[in-house]
Parts: sequence; C-alpha cells; structure tokens
Amino acid sequence: MGLPTLQDIVKELEKPGLDPRGMAQPFEFGNVRSIEDLSPGMILPGIVNNITNFGAFVDIGIKDSGLVHVSQLADKFVSNPADVVKLNQQVTVRVLEVDLQRKRVSLTMKGI
Repeated sequence: MGLPTLQDIVKELEKPGLDPRGMAQPFEFGNVRSIEDLSPGMILPGIVNNITNFGAFVDIGIKDSGLVHVSQLADKFVSNPADVVKLNQQVTVRVLEVDLQRKRVSLTMKGI
C-alpha cells in the first residue's frame, strides 16, 4: 500500500456511520422452537444452509435443519439444486412431513 491509499482509508474512517451498503433486511424465523411444534402444512421462513446433489437443507429455527428434496425445489424439473437456491438465501417452505423418532423434517418449495 502506498501513501495515497492510506490517506483514502483514514479519510473514510473519519466518517463513522456512513455505510455505502443498503439497509439489511432483518430476518425472523416463525414461532417454532422445536420439532414437536411442527405439523404438516405449516408455511415457514427459512435460510438455506447446505446444498447437496439430492436437495437443500433449510434452517427453519429449530435444532435440526429440514430437507427440501430436489424434486420439491420448484414446480419444474430441477437437475442441479444450486441452479434454484444459493447458500444463505432466504426462502419460504411448507412442511410436508415430520418424523419425530428420526428427527427429520421434509419440506417443499412447490406452490409457494
């Protein structure tokens, strides 16, 4: 780094509170605290936290993430889940099935 770069940095640091980024959208999970609170048909907000070849895992505000199978990602055929969702993307999902014994939640993004 040269002197002009350092001068630019100091000049920008002298302006506290000025952020060139836009306002961040606050995110809130639904009123679900545990897997027992879930029931089929519930529509919830979530955040994609993992993408695999067979679908995407979505954090819906409980300990275990729910799975959106690749066949449930969109109303059309999807061969690669990464074409439809991105990591940390905010999505809306519907609960298809809740397996309390295995602690698994099946989700869909179809028709939402």
